[in-house]
Amino acid sequence: MTPALDLLKKVRAEHRIHSYEHDPKAASYGLEAAEKLNLNPKQVFKTLLAATEKGELLVAVVPVVGTLDLKALAQAAGAKKCEMADPAAAQRSTGYLVGGISPLGQKKRLRTFIDQSSQAFETIHVSAGRRGLEVELAAGVLAEHTQGQFADIGRE
Repeated sequence: MTPALDLLKKVRAEHRIHSYEHDPKAASYGLEAAEKLNLNPKQVFKTLLAATEKGELLVAVVPVVGTLDLKALAQAAGAKKCEMADPAAAQRSTGYLVGGISPLGQKKRLRTFIDQSSQAFETIHVSAGRRGLEVELAAGVLAEHTQGQFADIGRE
């Protein structure tokens, strides 16, 4: 179990766990998950960490087939600008390894922004806290248990 799955179990949130054999040579963890689990890549979301100009870490959840729009994230967060967070800082703050960072069950609660495209699907897939482990849940459930806000932060 991971902290993400422990949290979902504890609050009795509806979810399904999917696992696959992770290939350390995979170029993209999210696209690897979509391919190996035979999922629509638009329904598979990656968890990225960004830092504001004041050093606040933010969690951004965007489709694996796109990119994070840092300007849009900054605007959603009320910041002047954002840049991708240092991977070591991301790992320290979340308690997860890069490539397996889940938006759920992080060591330190960070403000979370979920791309609004997630609301178009009945369920989405996010990392369950380890490479090769995904959790399927409704975007609303993810937002509820991360205190996340929906925002237009992803770009194709």
